[in-house]
Amino acid sequence: MNNIIESSLLTLQKSKDLLLKLSNEELSDASVSPYYSSIGSHLRHIYDFYYCSLEFNNEGKIDLTSRKRDLTVENCCNSASNYLNKIIESLQAVEGKLTDSIIVIDDLGCGKIEIDYTYSALLAQANSHTIHHYAIIGYILDRLNITFEDSNFGYNPTTPKKERVLVKN
Repeated sequence: MNNIIESSLLTLQKSKDLLLKLSNEELSDASVSPYYSSIGSHLRHIYDFYYCSLEFNNEGKIDLTSRKRDLTVENCCNSASNYLNKIIESLQAVEGKLTDSIIVIDDLGCGKIEIDYTYSALLAQANSHTIHHYAIIGYILDRLNITFEDSNFGYNPTTPKKERVLVKN
């Protein structure tokens, strides 16, 4: 299996593990300031990015501005798990396309533009994007006093790890 797909599957497995731990109430809790977003809204956003990355429009382009945005994913662990499983199945089927050149449509702040990519570059972006959102989810988990045992959750593999020093009084 290609390293980009393998890395994405490994990263997405973390949210699969997280969904097994959460209740629907914890998934949808949007009480944490300053943004009042929920774990579910971040997971839905991650999954929408992947889903969109795996779907070509009728012009053969991938339009990142045209995402699914199924809001039930934000409130129901089963819906989120089902959506994730579909993404994982689709991701496993694209290995032969990784070197293909593609056109990606996105809005970087000045309106929609078309960008030349390879499929592998888009999947690498999706993986990094996921890790970034895991870091935000990590803050939400902390504020909601939910423990999730994964010391690498939300950390890019290239991030230096800070040694924890326990101070005894």
